[in-house]
Amino acid sequence: MSRFLNELEASELLAGHGLPMAKSFLCRTPDEAAEKAKLLQFPVVMKILSPDILHKTDAGCVFLDLKSGEELETAFHKIMENAKKYKPDARIDGVLIQEMAEKGLELIVGMKRDPQFGPLILVGSGGIFVEVYKDVAMRLLPIGKREATQMLREIKLYQAIAGSRGTAFDEEAILDALLKVSDLIAKHPEIEELDINPLFVYEKGRGVRGVDALVRIES
Repeated sequence: MSRFLNELEASELLAGHGLPMAKSFLCRTPDEAAEKAKLLQFPVVMKILSPDILHKTDAGCVFLDLKSGEELETAFHKIMENAKKYKPDARIDGVLIQEMAEKGLELIVGMKRDPQFGPLILVGSGGIFVEVYKDVAMRLLPIGKREATQMLREIKLYQAIAGSRGTAFDEEAILDALLKVSDLIAKHPEIEELDINPLFVYEKGRGVRGVDALVRIES
């Protein structure tokens, strides 16, 4: 039997293995959200925190660029209301309040455990159109830097990463993220599926940051 971690659990698991993830806190009341927002500093993001609502945007449970306590309170109540409408029986752990990460080039880094071949890692064009573009490369795990480099250079988005439009992005930070996912899966064979989407990639030397994470484990 398998289960999904909620997003905070997934993010903490990834961050604990060196993957740079956006800072996040669990909140159960609007007042608690206001306290955490002071630590993160406005603007912030709010999302439903539930292992049963994976497509949070479709559920109307993601609010971006919140700039005040009043906006936080309104968003908190709206998220709870929308979650109950979208999936009345969903387990609700609370609301995730997250730093509003600077936008970058959007990648997806993920992993799936194939019943025949075993664990596969993927990298590709990320964001909301990941299933439309299907611009991904895959390898069997584990991988080394050579395989990670080959994967990255197979995707169409690599031209933009390499600087075809005048701005080169942080290829080394992407490769490091792929290798850390490979290491994580080796240490945690109970992980059946993993997605970081989007993984924002910044200009060369400025790294990467994951802002949404999904992890399914065998329990």
